[in-house]
Amino acid sequence: MNWTFDHIAQVVPDIAAAVSFYTELVPGSTVLYQDATWAFVEAGGVKLAFVVRDEHPGHLAWRVSRDELIRQAAKYGKETKLHRDGTESFYIDGPCGQHIEIITFDGSKWELESSGK
Repeated sequence: MNWTFDHIAQVVPDIAAAVSFYTELVPGSTVLYQDATWAFVEAGGVKLAFVVRDEHPGHLAWRVSRDELIRQAAKYGKETKLHRDGTESFYIDGPCGQHIEIITFDGSKWELESSGK
């Protein structure tokens, strides 16, 4: 599978306020998921994740197949983590302190949605 840019995650102090701001700012925005600790919003053709500091770091995320996720995790000596929505990922440090998430939707609730089925 090709690497596909998936989302940008921003650490915010108030998930509901961030969701409200972006859905009002960008016409046609869709809230894909929201709870007290994270939200996923599609706005203007991009996906934005809003997270609280203790759950996830701010990051850029690339989506890959599960096989590629396992290969990359081994390459970087990382363990993958299964998330509550069925996605699986790991983080690496990019240049200048950036966090990069490598994520797979394989087996998750997003798998069918992302494939257009």
